Amino acid sequence: MTEKELFTMVGIRPEAPAPEKKVRRLKGFPWVSAILLAVIVLCCIFAEGIMTKNPAYLDLENFSAAPDAEFLFGTDTLGRDIFSGIWYGGRISILIGFLATLISTVIAVVYGAVSGIAPVWLDTLMMRFTEIFLSVPGLLLVLFLQAILGQANVLTLSVVIGVTSWASIAKVIRTEVRQIRSSEYIVASRCMGGRFFHILRKHLAPNFIASIMFMVVMNVRGAIVSESTLSFMGMGLPLEIISWGSMLSLAGNALLTDSWWIILIPGVFLVTLLICLTNIGNYLRKAANRKESNL
Repeated sequence: MTEKELFTMVGIRPEAPAPEKKVRRLKGFPWVSAILLAVIVLCCIFAEGIMTKNPAYLDLENFSAAPDAEFLFGTDTLGRDIFSGIWYGGRISILIGFLATLISTVIAVVYGAVSGIAPVWLDTLMMRFTEIFLSVPGLLLVLFLQAILGQANVLTLSVVIGVTSWASIAKVIRTEVRQIRSSEYIVASRCMGGRFFHILRKHLAPNFIASIMFMVVMNVRGAIVSESTLSFMGMGLPLEIISWGSMLSLAGNALLTDSWWIILIPGVFLVTLLICLTNIGNYLRKAANRKESNL
């Protein structure tokens, strides 16, 4: 028997080594999706170092050209290089996705927290409004607001998508806040004069942030899909603003000319990004469920 075993106290279970805890915590993490997502995002951010041509240049002599050594992914019906447009346009699509998600998350956190700590009558009123809001199709709301604002750009499209995609997150936050609003540390903070945003930042947010992380990731995916759908329908970004959605808006002309690469290549990148976000979001959801079940 070793000296360490002699001095081991009976009834005290030694803690598991830290590396094992980290391995257990990361079990099932979608590494392939995370790496693919990181590669796509980094390539879009540093697009200038990857692009072989000006993505906005209209090469009318080589419109609808098939992929070759000069045009790696071919050209679209306007003569623009698709390879360069993928990385440059991906930056716009991802920017809209993250900006819209930031707007929707801020609205959801404030609205859900207010509803969670409000009196019963106000909480009921706010939740009824949320349910009515959720009953209206999101795409219809986006189309309606965008038609009011007129010509779309990156900022207006992000705002429109953001203000129409907060309700689901707000309901989860409201439920979490109502469960902890009577906790001693929150009551003590309120008695000491803590204001709403102080309590939200210091006490409420740390308790519900894990529960909504997967929804935030899925909102990024939803915002990118909304931008692509609007552009495909002709209500999104104009053709001069290159994004994956505006590239796919040329699908009708591509089908008429049998230019499969105009649809397939941007579509493959878009679907790959969405699958990566979905896998990461599902992992975060399962991790949050495991954490709650262990409490």
